[in-house]
Amino acid sequence: MGKSEISKINRSYESFEDYAKDNGGPFWLASDLMKMLGYKDFNSFKKAINKAIGVCSTLDISIEDHFQQIKSEEGKYKVSNYRLTRFACYLTSMNADVRKPQVAAAQTYFISLAEAFRKYIQEAEDVERVYIRGEVTQKVSTLSGAAKEAGVVDYALFQNAGYRGMYNMNLRKLEDYKGLKLKPSKTILDYMGKEELAANLFRFTQTEAKIRREDIIGQKPLERVASEVGKKVRETMIEISGQKPEDLPVAEDITKIRSELKKTQKEFKKLDKSKRKQTPKEKRN
Repeated sequence: MGKSEISKINRSYESFEDYAKDNGGPFWLASDLMKMLGYKDFNSFKKAINKAIGVCSTLDISIEDHFQQIKSEEGKYKVSNYRLTRFACYLTSMNADVRKPQVAAAQTYFISLAEAFRKYIQEAEDVERVYIRGEVTQKVSTLSGAAKEAGVVDYALFQNAGYRGMYNMNLRKLEDYKGLKLKPSKTILDYMGKEELAANLFRFTQTEAKIRREDIIGQKPLERVASEVGKKVRETMIEISGQKPEDLPVAEDITKIRSELKKTQKEFKKLDKSKRKQTPKEKRN
């Protein structure tokens, strides 16, 4: 990315660059970013930060490198502030409330800044999708544990019952229906968009809750629960949107999105190093 192109992009959101501070490298205070994005309450804004931290965790990127809590003079952490890197600001903005015009402007800025070295990531939804996929991974793990504790011996049959309830077909037929030829190491969850992932996250959460709440025991009873919850989620989706879950579009492989996000982090670091080498005159141009 050339200096003239960087300058053009910077002018589209100058207030962000103006708020940068330096401590061996540029950083932004969460309290400043909160104001820039149009938030008045830090508790509300913290939701976006927590999601951004979740994305970092999913990508196996050091959270401490990008979200540094600030200590008070007494050595205690200030709950309401962080030092954020450019990448942390990017992730936070992508997970913020897009209904706010300031958030929409920030997202446009970051997407424009990153477009020169990204291939697959198109918008904030891709970043949110990575976050939800991470949540799904954790929930699948806890559901598996709960099911096995309750007497599931063949987890594949239990899993398939849930998919059959939600999609009106078993997992193998669903993959064929969506035109997916998956390798053994891949899962259909990696090709679901944000809406479909969120629906399955809800299904997994409610299945586990019902198992624990009603103390259901045994392979067949547990399969019935998985199927029943899946059917309820299916009915709700059709009632609300009129669309069957199996007809939701296939999304780009999530591993490619994760790879591009990691690349974005590295390129942002390079960008900030190049900006530190610019003279004051170059920075103004």
